[in-house]
Amino acid sequence: MTADGKLLARGGHNNAKQQSISIAPAECFQEMTVKTELTKREQDWNPRSDLVLSNQIKAYDAMRQRCPVAYSDYLGWSLFRHEDVVRVLDDHETFSSVVSRHLSVPSGMDQPEHTAYRKLIDRHFEPARVEAFEPQCRAISRDLVSRLQRNAEIDLVVDLARLFAVRIQCAFLGWPDELHEPLLQWVRKNHEATLARDVEAMAAVALEFDGYIMALLDARRQAGAAAPDDITTDLVREKINGRPLKDDEIVSILRNWTVGELGTITACVGILAHYLAEHSQVQKQLRANLDQLPSAIDEILRIRAPLISNRRVAHRPVEIDGRKIAAGERITLMWASANRDEAVFEDTDELRLDRDPEQNLLYGRGIHVCPGAGLSRLELRVIMEELLQATETMAFIPGRPATLAVYPAGGFAALPMRIA
Repeated sequence: MTADGKLLARGGHNNAKQQSISIAPAECFQEMTVKTELTKREQDWNPRSDLVLSNQIKAYDAMRQRCPVAYSDYLGWSLFRHEDVVRVLDDHETFSSVVSRHLSVPSGMDQPEHTAYRKLIDRHFEPARVEAFEPQCRAISRDLVSRLQRNAEIDLVVDLARLFAVRIQCAFLGWPDELHEPLLQWVRKNHEATLARDVEAMAAVALEFDGYIMALLDARRQAGAAAPDDITTDLVREKINGRPLKDDEIVSILRNWTVGELGTITACVGILAHYLAEHSQVQKQLRANLDQLPSAIDEILRIRAPLISNRRVAHRPVEIDGRKIAAGERITLMWASANRDEAVFEDTDELRLDRDPEQNLLYGRGIHVCPGAGLSRLELRVIMEELLQATETMAFIPGRPATLAVYPAGGFAALPMRIA
């Protein structure tokens, strides 16, 4: 801590399973360069290699220095610098968010179509509604923290983070407790299918989710005026351009919220707990100054990205850092690298509460900035307040390192800890 009370901490994933990543002098991971039979385009890196997946953050840091605009068959053109990512986010005329043939409301839409849907969705995350959710969020947080074993090994991801994410998701949307376990299993299957690019598996998990949502929608329609007063009921009654929302539009909206809530909130809680266990002085400072939590949470999540990347497609030919990208080519925005760019965040591994929050891309930027940012910030603040107030220490267990999650997930797959 500095003399003026600012938190300063430095460090990487020192307590997570990983292997050392050494970068050869040759540019752009040339040791991984391969030729593709289809395009004959030379790949600059392999985002699925063991080298990269053993520590994604460290690998992306290296790519930002060696090859900030890099091509791979798996991700297309990956952008690692903050400046380049911001350029894409701000120029939705050149860079399209329509990256899939599947409906994605509103994140997979461009203007003007995007505008009406986004306006509709923003209404459900207005400050008054988010603030009204705090008592319920706190009750859930307090209950889960009270159930954690003291002075014994726990897996904070399994025993807290995942359960917290699914319970607040269901509570905010008005979904029954019976959906908790199916949703947790669905997120796991969705992650595995996405990582493998298994089209058949992805179709199966999409169909499974559709079934859950359609059952909820049917129940609300049958209930009529007696349907519960919640967001899911609101969506059934919503109109877009003078007509009711179609079922596939509602399913898409709720799928996006579910993936964002369950996957990302789980990652965030694990990252925050791991960071505080790793930096005992920061943990001590925040226990004594809970009012610093909101800024500290955003800054920790800048350093240790819960979200790895996002996609765009080039509308027209464009050049970025000397690399020529053709119309129709895929572009991957590497949040996990851009938010650690030394050109914007000096001493990027240091926790500083006085950084410019406008530069933090944790929740995106521009017309596609996360509509649920306010809700996410509230949920993370509340769970961390409850965890810190109900415990005296959070620490690692010697010989039991954390296991890092792998692309497309950030954070940890397992996090053995001891609390007291």
